[in-house]
Amino acid sequence: MWHNVEQAISDETGRPFYISEKKVISTGISNVSSLYSPTGSKDPLLNQAFKISDGQRSFFLKVNRKDFLTNFQAEAYSLKQLSSLSHMASPEVTTIGTSINKSFLVLDYVDFSKAKPVLWYQLGQQLAQMHFETRHGQFGWQHDNFIGGTVQPNHWSSNWTTFFSDQRIAWQLQLLSERAIMLGNIEHISQVCHDVLLHHQVEPCLVHGDLWQGNTGFTGEQAVIFDPACYYGDREVDIAMTELFGHFPDDFYNGYQAEYPISDGYAQRKLVYNFYHILNHANIFGGVYIDQAKAILSRIMSLPLH
Repeated sequence: MWHNVEQAISDETGRPFYISEKKVISTGISNVSSLYSPTGSKDPLLNQAFKISDGQRSFFLKVNRKDFLTNFQAEAYSLKQLSSLSHMASPEVTTIGTSINKSFLVLDYVDFSKAKPVLWYQLGQQLAQMHFETRHGQFGWQHDNFIGGTVQPNHWSSNWTTFFSDQRIAWQLQLLSERAIMLGNIEHISQVCHDVLLHHQVEPCLVHGDLWQGNTGFTGEQAVIFDPACYYGDREVDIAMTELFGHFPDDFYNGYQAEYPISDGYAQRKLVYNFYHILNHANIFGGVYIDQAKAILSRIMSLPLH
């Protein structure tokens, strides 16, 4: 495999590349590093990750099964879109390839350091500015992609409430039902989620799709976001996700609010948006996440609808 990686980098950069240094790096599950197993078990979705160098140039290398190539292609596409459509910093995609039994994604290596409060504030500002990217006009994405190892449908829609209730909530509930895990009537649950979002006016904007602290980092000068699951949706899905697995520092929210204040009713919509991610955890790991999904569903069912 290593020869294939060297050759792919050489072909893409136009300069010979031979690995002289290789360091294992701890990483997460495909494009959702947050999906850790509460039991600590090793999941087949885990990427192997390395810092590789020829002594002059360094790259970040992700490796997985050969059939994971589609996941890497989707991740690379999202990273390129983030780079071209926003002012957010994200790792540059160098190349993608395969060997006999592996697939790999090569990114520029970013050396992260401890975050400063001012950089969290700037991240909030930059995310708000990214959310002003509304040129597309519909909800969805150019293709289906992945949230963790789970396919994330992205068929274009002009109706946000229908898009999210059908392609996010109902989809995850259907996947659970195929494993004989039923949280209730799928049509009824998705309809309730639809109704919670019904009167919320949404303009489709570019979203990261999996924005938690594990998918952010900082150089000495700027914030960097990575491992995206992009689509055009409600900007609040990103904000909600920042509160799901370890609340971002207040400086982040202050920066965001200064640029693009959140609308009334967000606290209710946040439950629906994060229900999606908890359902995905339940699909991948089961166990405690099924209980957590049931608890969030109970809260959603008790929401007053206006």
